[in-house]
Amino acid sequence: MTIRKRYLRITHLLFIILLLIQLLPDRSTKPVYTSSLIGFAVGAEAIVLIASSLIKKENSLALLLDIAGFIFILLGVWSLATAKYNYLNDLLFPAPGRVVHQFVEDRDKIWVNIKSSLGITIKGFVLATAIAIPLGLIIGCSARAGGAATYITKFFSSIPPIVYIPYGIALLPTLKSVSVFVIFLATFWPVFAGTMSGVLGVDKKMIDSAKVLNVGKIEMMFRVILPASLQQIFLGCNQGLSVSFILLTSAEMIAAKDGMGYYVKNYSDFGDYTRTITGLLVIGFVVIGVTFLFNKLQNRLLRWKR
Repeated sequence: MTIRKRYLRITHLLFIILLLIQLLPDRSTKPVYTSSLIGFAVGAEAIVLIASSLIKKENSLALLLDIAGFIFILLGVWSLATAKYNYLNDLLFPAPGRVVHQFVEDRDKIWVNIKSSLGITIKGFVLATAIAIPLGLIIGCSARAGGAATYITKFFSSIPPIVYIPYGIALLPTLKSVSVFVIFLATFWPVFAGTMSGVLGVDKKMIDSAKVLNVGKIEMMFRVILPASLQQIFLGCNQGLSVSFILLTSAEMIAAKDGMGYYVKNYSDFGDYTRTITGLLVIGFVVIGVTFLFNKLQNRLLRWKR
């Protein structure tokens, strides 16, 4: 790519416009911490410039620049509506610089809550997939059992896992185990259904060819059926992972003493909306990060399908 394609893009103009907006006088009655916002924007622009020099694919660079441009536009509009013209209630809608400053101030506390939330998600997700995938493979190999299990799965997956929280609190020893239980239920049914769907959809010619080569049942399961079902399994895993984060936040608001859901709920109860918005943004970034890494894993394991 040419230097123009790498560095002379509208995203960098949006960054400059965001900086120029910060020169306008502040009208908010609350501290707006303009320097914190400028520091964040400069850091984001530096990352974009470094990435622009390293990324080789034009599509990947365009995606990065589009995301960065959207962030700069959002921060600019947010600044104008809060710090600069005070259109929004500064108690409910703090200026972006104030949110950045709050994140830096609470970074240790936020990191502890992120680790708690991720730990719960990983435990519930891994436990659910470890049970759902083998069970789906076994049941899916029988067309009759798979057909019946499909309707049973639809029935149980239609029940929101969060309604089991009262039973979890009554039966399980700790509040954290209740959250793991909710994540387990949120993940199990989509992965189980995806696995069965993948197995039932395997081309019969492929199985017949393996039988001709005297492939044993176990080898058939793990060398033929499982690889052919991976795409559907990952679809179920993606669905379960997305729902898990939504339900985790809800579970932590109801039955937890730590985690990002608890962080948001705790400060919203005290009317601290700066920390509330900070927590919401952190949850969004964590979900995007985890989803990105999971998609990378999926692409790597399914690279043979390209």
